[in-house]
Amino acid sequence: MAFFLYKGRNSRGEAVQGRIEGADSVAIADQLLNTGITPVDIRPARASPELRVDALLARLRERVTPTDVMLMSRQLYTLLRAGVPIMRALSGLQESATNPALARVLQEVRGDLESGKELSAALRRHPQVFSAFFVAMVRVGEMTGHLEEVFLRLAQHTEFDIEMRGRVKSALRYPTFVIAAMIAALLIVNIWVIPVFAQLYEGFHAQLPPLTRALIAFSNFTIGYWPLLAASAIAAGVGFRLWVATPRGRYVWDRTKLRFPIAGKILVKATLARFARSFALSVRSGVPLVQALSVVARVVENEYIGSRIEQMRDGVERGESILRTAIATGVFSPVVLQMVNVGEETGALDELMLEIAGMYERDVEYDLKNLASQIEPILIVCLAVLVLILALGVLTPIWGLGKAMLGKG
Repeated sequence: MAFFLYKGRNSRGEAVQGRIEGADSVAIADQLLNTGITPVDIRPARASPELRVDALLARLRERVTPTDVMLMSRQLYTLLRAGVPIMRALSGLQESATNPALARVLQEVRGDLESGKELSAALRRHPQVFSAFFVAMVRVGEMTGHLEEVFLRLAQHTEFDIEMRGRVKSALRYPTFVIAAMIAALLIVNIWVIPVFAQLYEGFHAQLPPLTRALIAFSNFTIGYWPLLAASAIAAGVGFRLWVATPRGRYVWDRTKLRFPIAGKILVKATLARFARSFALSVRSGVPLVQALSVVARVVENEYIGSRIEQMRDGVERGESILRTAIATGVFSPVVLQMVNVGEETGALDELMLEIAGMYERDVEYDLKNLASQIEPILIVCLAVLVLILALGVLTPIWGLGKAMLGKG
């Protein structure tokens, strides 16, 4: 949440100005309009150090997981379907919430509703908890009068996201562990093993092979300059995070991830599955195509794919067909484009997009099951090369010294 300075006019036409807290300028405009003020100018306010510290502590305390949001959505669907008023439903969820952060959020949402705000506007004030897609879907539910159905679809959508993330993490756990073990073994060999052999070879005053000299030099460099190496690694990590936080850096990194061997194609399919399911859910709930594409572009969690979806939105705004804009993006397969064409011609675009999402999800599930078998040969080759280098570098001098001693004997 941030503070904004606003200028506007009230219902009597009088000029008013002030300072207000909100997620963004759109949320501030909604708040002002709900209180009878027509905004004229809204700009971010420069917060004092005390306010910045308070905001940081509030963000650290507010840790609501996607599982919490999924359970909340499913419970709201059940309560609203049973005819329970929204205020009473939120009060019950707040009292039964096991996560204190979620209870605080629900309390603030209830307070906003009591002050006259709409539910979507109240949820928008918590962007760390409720995504733009979540808020947009709730807004559609308010306008159409089918809020309980929207919460059910949001619960199913969030559950799919959680399951997909869990599968990816599970598939990457084994290769991550192997790579970490290889790095740890390399450090141990460089710090403790190679120096022992270096002292041994130094006593013989023999000419060492180039590979052995390179290993000893690398070991000495690691031991002598480890503070510099550690500081460089930390600086590189921090610099990378700062670079990724910029719009250009995020775009380049997201595009690069999709080109990774093996993992890249899985990321592409998982991202397009999220897009297809989110887009189908938006269209089925009655969201206009242009607005649906705008919202979905922000929830695919990949700036490169998101820019292609925004490209589709711009084409639809110009009057082009969805098929033509999808072809121009260059990210969809011919089979998917054919299904989009059929869905657009028959008016069943939401159903066909769900079919596309299911197809991508099945492909991702299959690729994840075979991910370990695809990565294992690469890891084995890397491990074999590492062991070969260490063996040749460490044992070759011993072999040479042994032959020399036998020759002298």
